[in-house]
Amino acid sequence: MKCECFSCITDLLDYLQNNLLIAYYCGFDITKPLPSYWTLERFIKNVDNKLLKAVMSNQVKELYELGIIDTSFIALDSTPVSANTKLNNPKSFAKNKFSKDNHPSCDKDCGLGVHTASNQHNERNFEYYWGYKNHILVDCITGLPIYELTTTADVADCTVTTDILDNANAVLSLNECSFIADKGYDVKSIYNYVKTVFNGDCFIPLNKRNTKSNKLMSEHPICEAGLAMHKDGKLTDNGRTRQKYCCPFKRSKSGVCPCNHKNWNNGKKTRGCTKYITIPDDYRLSIDRECVSFKKIYALRTEVERYNSRFKQSGQERLWIRSQKAAENLNSIAHISLLATALAAVVTQSKASYRSPKNCKRIA
Repeated sequence: MKCECFSCITDLLDYLQNNLLIAYYCGFDITKPLPSYWTLERFIKNVDNKLLKAVMSNQVKELYELGIIDTSFIALDSTPVSANTKLNNPKSFAKNKFSKDNHPSCDKDCGLGVHTASNQHNERNFEYYWGYKNHILVDCITGLPIYELTTTADVADCTVTTDILDNANAVLSLNECSFIADKGYDVKSIYNYVKTVFNGDCFIPLNKRNTKSNKLMSEHPICEAGLAMHKDGKLTDNGRTRQKYCCPFKRSKSGVCPCNHKNWNNGKKTRGCTKYITIPDDYRLSIDRECVSFKKIYALRTEVERYNSRFKQSGQERLWIRSQKAAENLNSIAHISLLATALAAVVTQSKASYRSPKNCKRIA
């Protein structure tokens, strides 16, 4: 079903009934009636996802032994998977479609997520949806998946990163890897985890949302009145060190604040505004994101976007089932089909690219 990009079981049954030879190769007894719609639906709902994960792990290991998959450059990204509910229909006239109090009654497991069309912090092109997320760890050289995980749409990408890396490391060693991700993974704990556990390097751009640019004069910030502020000690909290700057008239009895700041007339002994600047003493802030090597390696992240496109073409952009377990199984089966296509192209030594299922099927 996934190799032929069928979106539902009905299309699969019609295809198998009209192509009994393929049904025979799939393992069915063509002298008897093929399994019914409800039999295949129960299989998708009830099969243990650990079995499908084991099949995918064996495929990844076999491609690694053949010298195809490598873990030198890996990229992680998530793709939205819409649930089968009318609230996701843009033509639906239901009120408060994306309110947390208006949860879809047909799918109790799905969550409310937001899908952005751009990673730029100054663009607000986004849309809400009910459904799930499929987190995919991809080899940037071959464009093939190493590990996948399905969660509800309300789960942040950065919260499951360490679990994905641990599970992927159990399949293939990620030692000394180059981890590539977008701004959604710009979290200090991810940098330190990759550095300490795998002895690897991170290639993640800084997330500049909710940050203010401080004006500097001779390495000192400028207050609202246009005066250079003075150093006033350091502060260490949450694993970071910040330099504190204070008003130049902090303890002055005769000084006057030119802008009449609200903290100037607070009636306290120490008056005036204060600012903090984080001292780059950690791995996250020590990365030179303007160098040529960082830009070239980060450009490899487009490979995970290409794989997401192939994943959606298999019919996974919008689900027809209504449970998280069935969503996990369908996503795993889609990844297995893409890996099986790549493995067939490598084993048969065909001229077709293992990234193109259509070319492989055309040669077969």
